[in-house]
Amino acid sequence: MAIVIHEDRSSEEKKLFGDTGIEPTDLGRPDSLRYKVLTLVLDERYDSAIQELKDFLDDPSEYPDFKARVGRFVSHCIDLIYAIKAKRGFPGIASLTRAKQQELREKFKEHLRELQYSIKKIEKNQTDLRVHDVRSTIHVVRAVWYSIVSVSVLGFILEVSQGFAKTSYIVADDAFSRAVSWLFHLANL
Repeated sequence: MAIVIHEDRSSEEKKLFGDTGIEPTDLGRPDSLRYKVLTLVLDERYDSAIQELKDFLDDPSEYPDFKARVGRFVSHCIDLIYAIKAKRGFPGIASLTRAKQQELREKFKEHLRELQYSIKKIEKNQTDLRVHDVRSTIHVVRAVWYSIVSVSVLGFILEVSQGFAKTSYIVADDAFSRAVSWLFHLANL
């Protein structure tokens, strides 16, 4: 008898919460945080979803301010998962009026959409940090390139002015001196 009641309750919940409004493409890539958490929530494995979020936050990041930027989003996602769990596990759901059931369903969908949005914000912050890191690397490489070109141009200018210019002056002075000597020698004849 208890099994029948549990199956009956489960089918009631499936009817009530079956249409989540989330398309499979909204879940993201299969290796993404969004996919992992949302599929766990939709499978009613809330503790695993919460643990997935906590593990994600505790994982070491290559960006120093990553945890500060996404910590509040992770906390909000955990709160949303608890709210979804409360809506889905509401005792006596079958005894509620249709209007209350509809209201409960709408709140569930709203929390699920907000959870999806919050996880997208986490992923966006992660992407923004990655892009910022790449941009700063580009700036460093560009600065090093400009420094190398500047030092090379300065070296060329110094070489021309100190080495080639002095040699050219000595050669030109010697040629002028020989030409003048030759002219004086030709004039004395």
